[in-house]
Amino acid sequence: MGETAKKAILAVSFGTSHSDTRKVTIDAIEEDLKAAFADCSLYRAWTSKMILARLEKRDGIHYDNVKEAMEHMLKDGITDVIVQPTHVMNGVENDLMKEDVLTYAGQFQSVTFGTPLLTTEEDNELVVKAIAEAFPAIEDKETALVLMGHGTEHYANAVYAALDYRFKDMGHENVIVGTVEGYPEISQVLKQLEKCGPKKVVIAPLMIVAGDHAKNDMAGDEPDSWKTIISQKGYEVQTVLKGLGEYESIRHIFVEHAKAAK
Repeated sequence: MGETAKKAILAVSFGTSHSDTRKVTIDAIEEDLKAAFADCSLYRAWTSKMILARLEKRDGIHYDNVKEAMEHMLKDGITDVIVQPTHVMNGVENDLMKEDVLTYAGQFQSVTFGTPLLTTEEDNELVVKAIAEAFPAIEDKETALVLMGHGTEHYANAVYAALDYRFKDMGHENVIVGTVEGYPEISQVLKQLEKCGPKKVVIAPLMIVAGDHAKNDMAGDEPDSWKTIISQKGYEVQTVLKGLGEYESIRHIFVEHAKAAK
């Protein structure tokens, strides 16, 4: 890099229309990235068209999408970019984000990508440790922890079952991973609960933010929410509305991924 290099980190998130969870998750990840890369300017892009449109309409707030952020950095004279997604996995959102970035890559001296949260086997292990430490109640085996992931039709969905297996392999038979829109689904979660026979079940999101899915599909009072379905099986249920971005140990993984991209 020449003397005139101007470096930036582009933090790319799916986004959320809930400002309460955004402050303690996406904003917190960006703050940690900023602190770790003092020589870089920080830019933000969100990938959910629906959320971007909702924020613009409801709050009059505009966040850049990936292409707009790339334009923005070009205009500001940025020469070298590290792109760090805050995505959980290498799914559709991440693929589309890379495509958008790569259409601009030739106009920068360098563009490198950090990886999503669950990319390598080591990542899975670190996430298991981080979550197990955050929920000491699971040690007594009377309490099960159910983690609700988003799920996807993309083949990367296999990461959820792999993570579930990894929890068991690391001695946490009472931690169960399920998804709203993929596999394993709630029926598999119930089967596993029957197997480990806890008295109490804690349900928490396996998502960066605790937004719509966490507040409604997971913790809502509707008949089809996970809280309702699991309660009806006779378990005492507690819901924890805390996105993964709130855990310092999880944010640290994103920072390390960005450093590896450098």
